[in-house]
Amino acid sequence: MIDIILAFHIHELLQPQFYIDNGGLWLLLLIIFAETGLFVGFFFPGDSLLFVAGIFSDKLAAYLYDTGNSFLNLLMIIALCAIAGILGNGVGYMFGKKIGPTMFHWNDNILFKKKYLHQAHDFYERYGGGAVVFARFVPIVRTFAPIIAGIVEMDKSKFTIFNIIGCIAWVGSMLAGGHYMEKFFLEHYNIDIKLHLEIIVLGIVFITTAPVLLKLIFGKAASVPKKPGEQ
Repeated sequence: MIDIILAFHIHELLQPQFYIDNGGLWLLLLIIFAETGLFVGFFFPGDSLLFVAGIFSDKLAAYLYDTGNSFLNLLMIIALCAIAGILGNGVGYMFGKKIGPTMFHWNDNILFKKKYLHQAHDFYERYGGGAVVFARFVPIVRTFAPIIAGIVEMDKSKFTIFNIIGCIAWVGSMLAGGHYMEKFFLEHYNIDIKLHLEIIVLGIVFITTAPVLLKLIFGKAASVPKKPGEQ
């Protein structure tokens, strides 16, 4: 019986609508803050949560102030989520910058390799702001990217600029995507996608994780040493 109850709760926690129905706007902002700057936030469904939040933007706006205009409500939610994400990344950056200098003096162990810090530093030196912006759209990576940026001491002004750009692009595209997809299917096909959120969430998860999975698969394949005589 306990196992059934536990499985039920875990299932609920993986559903973006669970957070919207039970925590509303404030829980949404807390999750966006945590997922983009705290170690504990990597398991939250950020992309799908924002997309679903766009579908329920009018409902979420009512927690603070319903403007009476769907577009203005959407803009308000985008602005609030962007601020939460920017602050979350800022906290992650400061955390990484604070512990970074000491980490370069740590001894290598199973969980830590000093060479990874140097590789990360070279990565940010090469790709800079692009790495910060791109990380926003990759699950898990967006949680640790600002921390790594702080550890390798990426220039604070440069990080801040691309942090803002990346966050606005991320929350804006996800929220607007959900908002206008719901309107499009309702107006043109009379289909209420609120009744098919499971399919939409699975699609978003697949799209956002596919690049990471492909990288892992082909990365491992490329790293497998060839046998003597193979071309």
